[in-house]
Amino acid sequence: MQLAFILYKYFPFGGLQRDFMRIALECQARGHQVRVYTPIWEGEVPAGFEVVVVPVKALFNHRRNEKLTAWVQADLARRPVDRVVGFNKMPGLDVYYAADGCFEDKAQTLRNGLYRRWGRYRHFADYERAVFAPESRTEILMISEVQQPLFVKHYGTPAERFHLLPPGIAADRRAPADAPLVRAGLRQEFGLDDDQLLLVQIGSGFKTKGLDRSLRAMAALPPALKKRTRLIVIGQDEPRPFLLQVKALGLSEQVQILKGRSDIPRFLLGADLLIHPAYNENTGTVLLEALVAGLPVLVTAVCGYAHYIAEADAGRVLPAPFEQEALNRHLAEMLEDAASRQRWARNGLAFADRADLYSMPQRAADVIVREGA
Repeated sequence: MQLAFILYKYFPFGGLQRDFMRIALECQARGHQVRVYTPIWEGEVPAGFEVVVVPVKALFNHRRNEKLTAWVQADLARRPVDRVVGFNKMPGLDVYYAADGCFEDKAQTLRNGLYRRWGRYRHFADYERAVFAPESRTEILMISEVQQPLFVKHYGTPAERFHLLPPGIAADRRAPADAPLVRAGLRQEFGLDDDQLLLVQIGSGFKTKGLDRSLRAMAALPPALKKRTRLIVIGQDEPRPFLLQVKALGLSEQVQILKGRSDIPRFLLGADLLIHPAYNENTGTVLLEALVAGLPVLVTAVCGYAHYIAEADAGRVLPAPFEQEALNRHLAEMLEDAASRQRWARNGLAFADRADLYSMPQRAADVIVREGA
């Protein structure tokens, strides 16, 4: 079977992009041909993939998206495929992987009426409607059960078109047998003494992930605790606004911001706590990657996967609405309480053994291939 995958950008360090890659590789492993359409591809191309870098440019994203849609549809007319799978909302999809939340709900609840008169709003509303409208035939791969009622509320999407997937944590995120050696090596590389605490925040999109909140919480730590705490931030984003905040808060000696990288498991094993105070997050794969590595987590409840941290008792979940003082307090308490961190780590590892946190690519491929048969 010839499959076409479409996404607006591929780079190795994005959550959506990593999910796409694992699903596409699973489909390929089952004997299907993979063609990818994207205007931006960064990184290596897997053997056997046909990657079509679509030559479209525009001043505004929504105009670029429209040009991309037209270009891809014209190419598919010349070179048909058996199934079209999209990782962003757009017309003409057989299967959509719902990495993003409901745009219309945000437009109605978080924006004023003037916003809904703009061309940008009409574009994204129309593209979302093309996927979720009752008359659409697009099958929907859901990774967050929180979002499904919102799509049904705004579009009346039939329930049978939704397919709820389990998480898809890669096996290399689980704590290996030599975890203590990996931890020691990471801490030595970054000059961390045994009595120092390493806090990590991992994920592209620093603003959405709440890095500003993390920095304020770091600055609010009691002086002695703050002196022995380091924060390493990893993600593919523009760091300058946050480096200015780091300097203004007097944290230049304790905070490092690194670009996206492929050795994230080392940081999960070398750290003492993952902080993730996101403003919004459809899922939050890094939360489960920390859990299966035995790293305690401090996270906001708005994240779709935060409930796993609560179920596993592998850290603390901050309730909504967010309060900075609560984040400050919980961060200080978790850093000071080594016994609880050890308990949360054990709980996370035990949960990783009994829960299905890994089969998303297989389940997604089942739907893609079955629906295309």
